Amino acid sequence: MPTAAFKELELSSLAPTERTTVFHSSGTTEHRPSRHFHHPESLAVYEASLLPWFARHVLPSAGDLQSPPRLALHVSGDHKSPARFLCLAPPPAQAPHSSLVHMFAAVSHAFGAPGSRFLATVGADNSWSLDFAATLTALRQAEQSSEPLVLLGTAFMFVHLLDELAQRGLRIVLPAGSRVMETGGYKGRSRELPKAELHALLAKVLGVPHEFIVCEYGMSELSSQAYDRVVGSASIHSPQSSIFAFPPWCRALVVSPETGREVAEGETGLLRLFDLANVRSVMAIQTEDLAVRRGEGFELLGRAAQTEVRGCSLLAE
Repeated sequence: MPTAAFKELELSSLAPTERTTVFHSSGTTEHRPSRHFHHPESLAVYEASLLPWFARHVLPSAGDLQSPPRLALHVSGDHKSPARFLCLAPPPAQAPHSSLVHMFAAVSHAFGAPGSRFLATVGADNSWSLDFAATLTALRQAEQSSEPLVLLGTAFMFVHLLDELAQRGLRIVLPAGSRVMETGGYKGRSRELPKAELHALLAKVLGVPHEFIVCEYGMSELSSQAYDRVVGSASIHSPQSSIFAFPPWCRALVVSPETGREVAEGETGLLRLFDLANVRSVMAIQTEDLAVRRGEGFELLGRAAQTEVRGCSLLAE
């Protein structure tokens, strides 16, 4: 099913009375958002998919980095990380239809140390605004302590933070072990930095090493996410490219738009995803994202031409 169909059709096996949560795609105010309907059981599957793959890539222990990739199928919320989570996004009560905010809330609850918090608000026009005073206070507190931070946000919100710090002539040195997860999402609608430049600025201004900056790829129509590295591990790829991988229950294909068949290694096509965690919705989704086939993963190039602009960072604009 093409992602565009989620705007026009109610693609769900849940009856209207069973739908307790609906995630909307973010985008321009002129377009109808995609809708992904959930109820408690499907949300439980969503989080069962989310938590172990997030932990594997963003919260590995030193031992994990030395051993082959493993996947814990059960992640207990009792095992908190020593790090506080700072989310450059509004809290769930202000953004109940954002799958990204729900994701941030789920990982913060499961893994975040006490003091984890959201640092943005939603305006009257539904735009996201970073509470810079609160963010700076939290960053300064971390700088003066030995406790690492996990900083989560869209690419644009990180640009907003970096611009504000630059305007004030400030630099923060976060404690060793701090890490950043950025979700991309410029989509040509606001000031855009190449990924390598954005990550270089994050490393310089926040003191987070390049290998502790992880990129995440997801969308409101899915229940699984892809990551481009295990934090702390050296990338074998160039800084200009990211090779993403989904968990084993989500298969990514790069297909030719002309034939619909999988392209050869190193060739470009449209990203097609088969997500077994997408219960009560559509398993096979045809995206409008261009990608290059890279082994078991894919290199994300961006939106295909003449497709609708969308992305979580549009909310920040």
